Amino acid sequence: MAMETSAESPVPVRTVLQAVGGWIGRLGRIWVEGQITELNARGGTVYLTLRDPVANMSVRVVGPRSVFEAAGPAVTDGARVVVHAKPDFWQTRGTFSLAALEVRPVGIGELLARLERLKRLLADEGLFRPERKRPLPFLPGRIGLITGRESDAEHDVLQNARRRWPAVDFTVVNTAVQGQQAVPQILEALRELDADPGIEVIIIARGGGSMEDLLPFSDEALVRAVAAARTPVVSAIGHEQDSPLLDLVADLRASTPTDAAKKTVPDVREQLQYVRQLRDRARRVLVGGVERELTWLNAVRSRPALADPVREVERQAEQVAALRDRARRCVSGSLDRAGDQLSHTRARLLALSPAATLDRGYAIVQRADASVLRSAEDVAEGDPLTVRLAAGRLKVSVSEIVEP
Repeated sequence: MAMETSAESPVPVRTVLQAVGGWIGRLGRIWVEGQITELNARGGTVYLTLRDPVANMSVRVVGPRSVFEAAGPAVTDGARVVVHAKPDFWQTRGTFSLAALEVRPVGIGELLARLERLKRLLADEGLFRPERKRPLPFLPGRIGLITGRESDAEHDVLQNARRRWPAVDFTVVNTAVQGQQAVPQILEALRELDADPGIEVIIIARGGGSMEDLLPFSDEALVRAVAAARTPVVSAIGHEQDSPLLDLVADLRASTPTDAAKKTVPDVREQLQYVRQLRDRARRVLVGGVERELTWLNAVRSRPALADPVREVERQAEQVAALRDRARRCVSGSLDRAGDQLSHTRARLLALSPAATLDRGYAIVQRADASVLRSAEDVAEGDPLTVRLAAGRLKVSVSEIVEP
């Protein structure tokens, strides 16, 4: 509930501090996780600062020595712990702290379990899907490198990359790569390099170390920042067996910093050899094509039609003359046979012609209607008749019918 105050009706400091103490007291007992720094024991009381592993925030923790001794020797500076505490507000000084009731060190098994839960969570959100990973450019114009200052990882990446392609350009940002400052510094470096339009690839590199040393590279904030980056990111953390969550979200995972240089920068010798192979292959294809065309052209030129075109014309002329003579013979023979057939037919017609019969002394008798008279019984006395001879005709009449 907000306090009602004004310039005319202010409240004393004690009232404000008492109200704040009351609000904090209502939080109850809580479990808090963080990293121990500034551990100090004085008499029967232990004082320390519990720092957030990601954000630059911390809280003061005070507790009996017996509570910390019960947690074992693992509770030292730099250790990650879970503290069961009661929020406490010192009204006389206006300071906030946590009164430790129980301290538990975060063991390797618990860390692995938490990382596995975080891994499943991020995987369910699709941050590790292969289809969201972007391909690296063939030859990056400029590469951003995030690594420890003067570290072996920095040396390996720069030396191997420049050995493969001497003209490669790097922008190196040195950060802490372990401890409580690692994640904030790496996030800031990632934002700086990702905002630079000249950077085409970002490499995050670190040498080997224990699982606790590599924990910053499994931090949820860093993993989400890499997933949201505009620039492709290469993860080169530790050795082959190390697998922080950064490897899963990065666009390319390299087993070592040296491997990152090999996968990011092409080898100029290999590329020159590849160019030579392509050039030789192109030359063979081109020469082979020209030789095939020359062979085809020589074969065409060697054909008689092109080698001696006049001879081909003469041969065709001879064929035309032979066909002409053959046609002439065929036509002449056909005419001769037709003439002979006509003569034979004419002779037969003449032999069978009534005129030829008349020439032999016969005559044709016709009645007045021009019908041929074949029997004496077909006429009567006095009927006019026409007698047709070989030469001329006679008009007669029947005077007497003689029986046969």
